[in-house]
Amino acid sequence: MTSTAARAALDLTAGLPVADLEDLYRDLHRHPELSLHEHRTARKLAGRLRGAGFETAEGVGGTGVVGRLRNGDGPTVLLRADMDALPVQEATGLPYASTAPGVMHACGHDLHVTWLTGAAEALAAGRDAWHGTLLVVGQPAEETGQGAARMVADGLYERFGRPDTLLGQHAAPGPAGLYPHVPGLIMSASTDVDIVVHGRGGHGSRPEATVDPVVTAAHLVTRLQTVVSREIAAGESAVLTVGRIEAGSRHNIIPAEARIALNLRTQSEPVRQRMLAAVRRIALGECLASGCPREPEVTVGSTFPMTVNDAGADAAVAAVHGEVFGAGTVFDPGPAMGSEDFPQLALGAIPYAYWFVTTTPAEVWEQAPGGTLPEKLAAVPSNHSPHFAPDLSTVAPGVRTLVSGALAFLSVA
Repeated sequence: MTSTAARAALDLTAGLPVADLEDLYRDLHRHPELSLHEHRTARKLAGRLRGAGFETAEGVGGTGVVGRLRNGDGPTVLLRADMDALPVQEATGLPYASTAPGVMHACGHDLHVTWLTGAAEALAAGRDAWHGTLLVVGQPAEETGQGAARMVADGLYERFGRPDTLLGQHAAPGPAGLYPHVPGLIMSASTDVDIVVHGRGGHGSRPEATVDPVVTAAHLVTRLQTVVSREIAAGESAVLTVGRIEAGSRHNIIPAEARIALNLRTQSEPVRQRMLAAVRRIALGECLASGCPREPEVTVGSTFPMTVNDAGADAAVAAVHGEVFGAGTVFDPGPAMGSEDFPQLALGAIPYAYWFVTTTPAEVWEQAPGGTLPEKLAAVPSNHSPHFAPDLSTVAPGVRTLVSGALAFLSVA
């Protein structure tokens, strides 16, 4: 038996202007904007929200957009989409590829804004079917972990009201048409760490008169690989990635310093703290062994919290998604090592549900090598890849996921 929320969602999205939404998606994809520079994207979203009847504000937390639609008594539900792109040179070959050199929507945030726009317009047009207040948030700077906190600090809830439930979703690799849900930990914490190794520079012909920070940094990078394999229990999940190592200016100059940038992914705070302590200890030890003139500088940078779904909220959304999209489309894949700043909107108290929408085109998935799901997932373009290109067929389903999710909490007439 189909629930009232599922029936209402199907009714409200039956006449979606799919061609118009696809045009919006192509336009956003052509014009990506980096974190805190999402001015054009924000104007596009704000204009659509105003046209649908939302009270709309721009510039929240920098470039954030908020739309509010009050529709009688009932709960307040917040729908969020992130808007920023990445410093990636697109290599998809799409006819609507990025026109911004070195900038690309390689994580699907253009699709997220399109989904949010379609959902906001459908719920506004069908307001006879529900009661309550709908908050729609276009969030900047998710990729840098700044946007959600900036919007909250700029008075998001004081100005527009505190929601009862938060809902968010993310495009993900996988055969288009699946809606993974996890009733608990769904995404990991992320911590950036920068290390500066101080040496003593000099001429490449006289290394004995120097302390080479490049060699020290190389040993440090190698030794850091033992943190997960030798210091974290086998039952825990963690990842340490060295994303950048920089040193020197010419072939025959031994530089005075080397810089290393690494990223930690963890699923518990004790593991995170243990990894940070290990990084500091290993950096200090390698520099001491090399005779560096100064201790290394170890700086903790951007940090994303763990994303932990409220079990009840996620169960409600997963149930209505199963009704709307059919048996077998909703499943629990377990937690991912990716990270989000979405939980910062929750202030540690507001329940939320966050899920994935798989977007790999059918032909890409079928042609990918491998006979198992993990093998194919490893072979298809993933988020942050210059080849990441979600299937346009996911535009309408992604709108329905948000509409049905919202109706699971709003008072349905």
